[in-house]
Amino acid sequence: MPKTQYFPEGCAWSAGAHTRRMARISILGAGKIGRTIAKLAARTGDFEVRILDSDPVAVARVESKVPEARAVRVDATDRAALSREVAGSDAILSALSYHHNPTVAELAADVGASYFDLTEDVETTKRVRAIAERARPGQIFMPQCGLAPGFVSVAAYDLCRHFDSLHAVRMRVGALPQFPTNALKYNLTWSTDGLINEYGNPCDAIVGGRRREVLPLEGLEHFSMDGVRYEAFNTSGGLGTLCETLDGQVETLDYKTVRYAGHRDLAAFLMNELRLNGRRELLKDILEHAVPVTFQDVVIVFCAVSGQRQGQFAQIVDARKIYNQTIDGENWSAIQITTAAGAVAMMDLHFGGRLPSRGFVKQEEVTLEAFLGNRFGQVYRTTTTLDLRPEPGAREAAE
Repeated sequence: MPKTQYFPEGCAWSAGAHTRRMARISILGAGKIGRTIAKLAARTGDFEVRILDSDPVAVARVESKVPEARAVRVDATDRAALSREVAGSDAILSALSYHHNPTVAELAADVGASYFDLTEDVETTKRVRAIAERARPGQIFMPQCGLAPGFVSVAAYDLCRHFDSLHAVRMRVGALPQFPTNALKYNLTWSTDGLINEYGNPCDAIVGGRRREVLPLEGLEHFSMDGVRYEAFNTSGGLGTLCETLDGQVETLDYKTVRYAGHRDLAAFLMNELRLNGRRELLKDILEHAVPVTFQDVVIVFCAVSGQRQGQFAQIVDARKIYNQTIDGENWSAIQITTAAGAVAMMDLHFGGRLPSRGFVKQEEVTLEAFLGNRFGQVYRTTTTLDLRPEPGAREAAE
């Protein structure tokens, strides 16, 4: 598969994007993903972007790398200060560690802003869903945006629509270094807290037609793609709400993380044999001091659905590879680009009136056609290029 280039010179972006007023969005968390979300949203000129973080280094990096956005230093645990900063926002997106998200969702409910997050944590999503019952007209709560959970649910559920009845839905996603050099054959590409959460928490699945929890790091399988050998195993959170949506309709539903062969055994040794799943702060410290970060990565998305279709037992596969890219002279990892694009696409669809207008919204309520047709969602089109900058004179014409 060829490498996709996302932001070349001279490529037009989606029509009609300038017909609404500038939306005010507040992004909480200026880490790798939050900064990328700010970059994608702000460079269009269609969003007034504020990004908030307590880390002065992170704030300074945003000011340097994303001058189109306004960076503000504020502590996410200071609810009063946070409330003042996000007042007047049309949407709040949490790119913080998952344990902050219920508080952020409550804040969004209080100020009347729509809410989005990137969490893979199942319990956090349940709490956000309860808060969403307080939604006002036009206000939505859409957790689990990004890649997985996020786009993978959109892609998998779209395949399901092509069947008369379902047998199995298998979802496989991985963010991998292009040039692995250590025994783990892995580099840190996103949140270490999220990684440990995925490797350590129970996993939702449907087995034999029944919803159940399965163990993380189990269910090991191997497959090849483009001549490269991979493994996949159970991890938590990637299914989003699909277990609920497909309950009673499918025999098998599971989500597994993709890694290079040999990674799972070493991860299981750390989590289980050394019992570091129960000492997660220590494990986080070890990983962040021993496993380098890389921006030279590749994201793999592989969904396979089987069932009865037009009188036959058939299978349809959706497979994609997305690579890292240089944007405005800075290298952005594939996991940054795909996660950020997934989140901003959902906000963009919301402001464009393409999502349900109130309450809790699932990822699979968005069609693949609508997602890939969005100017941000086009990142996942492996044959498409796009430029998110406004065309000269477009804003003046719209106004």
